[in-house]
Amino acid sequence: GAAKTLAMKWLFLGSLITNTGISLIWPLTTIYMHEYLGEPLTVAGIVLFANSMFMVIGNSFGGWLFDHWQPYGTVLAGIGLNLFATGMLIFFHGWPAYPLLLVVSGLGSGITTTAINSYATRIQNKRPSVVFNILYFTSNLGLVIGTLIVGFVLPYGIGVVFALATGLFALFLVVALLHYRIDKVAIATATMQTVSSERNPAKPRLVMLMVTLFVTWLMYEQWQSNISAFMLGEGLTIKDYSFLWTINALLIVLFQPILTAFDRWLLQHIRLRLIGGFVLFAGSFLLLLNGSGQYITFIVAMIVLTMGEVLALPAVSTYVTLFTPLAQQGRYQGLIQGFASAGRALGPLLGAMVIEGTGSYQLLFVGATGLILLAALGFAFSVRQSIPALNDPLHPVTHQQS
Repeated sequence: GAAKTLAMKWLFLGSLITNTGISLIWPLTTIYMHEYLGEPLTVAGIVLFANSMFMVIGNSFGGWLFDHWQPYGTVLAGIGLNLFATGMLIFFHGWPAYPLLLVVSGLGSGITTTAINSYATRIQNKRPSVVFNILYFTSNLGLVIGTLIVGFVLPYGIGVVFALATGLFALFLVVALLHYRIDKVAIATATMQTVSSERNPAKPRLVMLMVTLFVTWLMYEQWQSNISAFMLGEGLTIKDYSFLWTINALLIVLFQPILTAFDRWLLQHIRLRLIGGFVLFAGSFLLLLNGSGQYITFIVAMIVLTMGEVLALPAVSTYVTLFTPLAQQGRYQGLIQGFASAGRALGPLLGAMVIEGTGSYQLLFVGATGLILLAALGFAFSVRQSIPALNDPLHPVTHQQS
């Protein structure tokens, strides 16, 4: 029979496996298409963009399936698509098989990540804020492990990388088959309709939060893409650049227990947590403006960025969970993932256009700071009037107020 809720360890294991698998494939794309398949960088950019857009589609579709169909089938479908794509990639990684299969895996990853985050909202004996903090940690850990493995395995050929990814998704499929079967939320169709047509009073603030999240990811991607070129131009090395991500990963690991220890306080002040995080995000770009060429500036900026990241990003999922009816959790978790994926998709493209169009990184950094602060301000204004949370883990509602 189906369990009422998923055991936490299986949720975190699923997140770890998925993110390790995805990061075996994802970071390779540009290098592989350019160096091995001989395609121009713009083509690689377009393929990455298509991959992200299919991830967005997977995010929304996954959320819809989770709410309207069933959680178990949704997560299995996502893993199945990933398994199919990476399995085929072992044997067919030329042109055009590679980009086509990559896009299929993007769709699968989109469904899977939304399913995992939607499952997280169903965990009953833990505050959602704790669950999302740990999920943020496991997904980053997966990213670090995956990227590390690629460095060692790529010399043996890209087929081996895909074989490893396939093995990981197969492992997750087994875990999901055994442990991810949970009850569908027992909601009569009648109430389902009233819930979905009913206006959620928190909608304006949730929309503003999604917009802020989109802008934040749009700019976060500059660190992933264009800032590496900026650092090389300033006379620093690729090694210097990748060390920044080592710092990022270490800090996320170190902040984890601290966040969990102060979780109750942070949950009571969740708006402060979000806005503080977004302001730190913006601050990291301000720091890049003044210290050109100084490696220490980049290190400090990365530390500020990471602090903003661990404060804001997991808290977005928590905040949305607080203000969303149970029957719509999948939809809203899908929206969060979708807005984030869209920001990731457009970020490198937009940044490159600004840099190539104006020849100025400075403008990009000023723009990034301004946009994030504007969006965060919009969110801050949208939450001035108080709306009771639908599911407040600090004061669980035992009776419905008439």
